[in-house]
Amino acid sequence: MIQVKNEKIIEKVAEIERIISNYLPVEEGPQKTIFEACNYSIKVGGKRLRPMIMKEVYQLFGGRDEVIEPFMAAIEMIHTSSLIHDDLPCMDNDEFRRGEPTVWKKFGYDMAVLAGDALMIYAFETAAKAFSMKADPVCIGQAIKILAEKTGIYGMIGGQTVDVQLTNCPMNREQLDFVYRLKTGALLEASMMIGAVLAGACEQEIKIVEQIAAKIGMAFQIRDDILDLTSTTEVLGKPVMSDEKNNKTTYVTLNGLEQSKKDVDCISQQAIQELKQLPGQNLFLEELIQMLITRER
Repeated sequence: MIQVKNEKIIEKVAEIERIISNYLPVEEGPQKTIFEACNYSIKVGGKRLRPMIMKEVYQLFGGRDEVIEPFMAAIEMIHTSSLIHDDLPCMDNDEFRRGEPTVWKKFGYDMAVLAGDALMIYAFETAAKAFSMKADPVCIGQAIKILAEKTGIYGMIGGQTVDVQLTNCPMNREQLDFVYRLKTGALLEASMMIGAVLAGACEQEIKIVEQIAAKIGMAFQIRDDILDLTSTTEVLGKPVMSDEKNNKTTYVTLNGLEQSKKDVDCISQQAIQELKQLPGQNLFLEELIQMLITRER
């Protein structure tokens, strides 16, 4: 069974890589360096979780057209943009990600800042290409609205802001939940909601999808905290003990390692049960959620 799951994931990731590559800028012209930095950051790899889960939700609600593809590329660009900025010396000061030099180490601090900014803006340019496809422009507009809200000051960037402000400060559970919901959960919420919207889901169904995604985001981030404490740099592909080095409060520091493991399992099972309230069935989506609680990197 594990082998089948891995084969499915490898196949789906390969398809996502093809889709994303179709939307990457050509590395030419006077601003060639910024294109190279952007493409390097994307091509260095990753789980491609957000575009994968977006398409699975899209198909869960009966979506079959290519209109989902520019949004799959866009969400990965936004995620990658956040990682470029996360790694900067003024933030986490990490020199490696996924086993390769971070963008600021390879292209310089200045180009890394510009590359992060560029990918953030280019993501919306990419998503807007859906308007040229044969799809409902109202749904496309709603999807872009979700993408903007979940990325901006009321979403991922808002979570990042509080996270940075409270570094070196003790954080209570309410503050930590807020950071996790926005910093990690917001893009997962965007991914799943956009998949539902573009497939024509009703307002109530989109709300359920948002709640499921919030739980998945929380479980994903707690698992990240666990791996930062228990994994190795070789397995994880980035420095471990980074949270401790940066004096960050995590779910593990507040609740302990064993309780954190139990909570990941509990929250994930809640998400799967809520998923079954939705019409249709997507067994791979359930497997994907299960995989998140047992992943090693």
